[in-house]
Amino acid sequence: MVFVPSITATLAAALSLTPVFVLGHPGEKYGKREAMEEMGNAHVVSTMNRRALESCQNSPSVKARKERAIARRAETFARLRRERNLENAPWLHRRDAASLEKWAAQSHDRTGSFDFDKDTPNGDIFGANTSCILTPDNANGPYFVYQEHIRSDVTEGVAGVPLHLEVQFVDVQTCEPAAAILVDTWSCNATGAYSGVSARGEGGLGTTYLRGVQPADADGVVSFDTIFPGHYQGRATHQHLIAHVGAEVLPNGTYAGGTVAHLSQLFFDQPLRDTVEATAPYADNPIPHTTNLDDWFTGYAATPDYDPFPNYIMLGSTLDDGIFMWAELGLNTSSNWTYYAPYASTWKEGGGYDNPDFDFMAVAFPPPTHG
Repeated sequence: MVFVPSITATLAAALSLTPVFVLGHPGEKYGKREAMEEMGNAHVVSTMNRRALESCQNSPSVKARKERAIARRAETFARLRRERNLENAPWLHRRDAASLEKWAAQSHDRTGSFDFDKDTPNGDIFGANTSCILTPDNANGPYFVYQEHIRSDVTEGVAGVPLHLEVQFVDVQTCEPAAAILVDTWSCNATGAYSGVSARGEGGLGTTYLRGVQPADADGVVSFDTIFPGHYQGRATHQHLIAHVGAEVLPNGTYAGGTVAHLSQLFFDQPLRDTVEATAPYADNPIPHTTNLDDWFTGYAATPDYDPFPNYIMLGSTLDDGIFMWAELGLNTSSNWTYYAPYASTWKEGGGYDNPDFDFMAVAFPPPTHG
């Protein structure tokens, strides 16, 4: 469970004096001037999306990449079912405000929404929701931990609905896979607490659950075994992602250096969230839910062309069997948004340590390439 720090009361009192929005993480503020300036940068995303679509939508290499992705996802789905002894079990099938509402109104469940069976073409089930479109960057939030472990399984036995997450990164400048990147991911646990940070109510510096880093393969793909995230005060359920360019893999299984070329948050279909939250241990969280449309940051995640909700399919007939989820993200590997991704702490053997120079205001704002 996450307790709201006392700083929230101080900020609430200040609202009567200053035109400031208080955001999901305690201490985050967003002024009217900053909001207007950021709104004026929306053309950046639209322009890059249009150019990307025009330049690569009919490229043979893009078509080949899509075919490989569909085959890979189909095999991953089959492998996950084999590993869980579900081969013969039935399986269930499936943001400015206007953009977000457009995508939120669509189901991303590839389990029960359609009449899929073993004879359905893989492309109908395992296609991606985007293609060579610049994914809007988002605010990073205050719980990024630097130099986390390079690993694909981040669960550490944490209770929750099993989630296998596959993300494919494409460089929108070339429409080729972004192979030379390291991808950081993290989320809170089922009752809303983050590992690796010392903030009150979180897991503490000595914990590392639900955090990990993976190098992208030749197709720009990373995969993580985690759990479906929980929720906390003022935020919709979300999964954080950062893409590092030029980082060095260290002998101790972590990384260092490089620049941040992309930072975003994945969001989830509201019906899926509601179903998960009704189960234990999610249901033990007394904090009120925040819907996707009421979350301040979901608007940053969507554009008229980009859908911020990953596709998913249930591996069996119950949530306990797990969920396979996938998304395709476009990034500009030449971007440098490191300023927007200060880290709250650094991992080290035996326990991490706080960043004394952490810039709280930097994490409250997204880069200009937001939605």
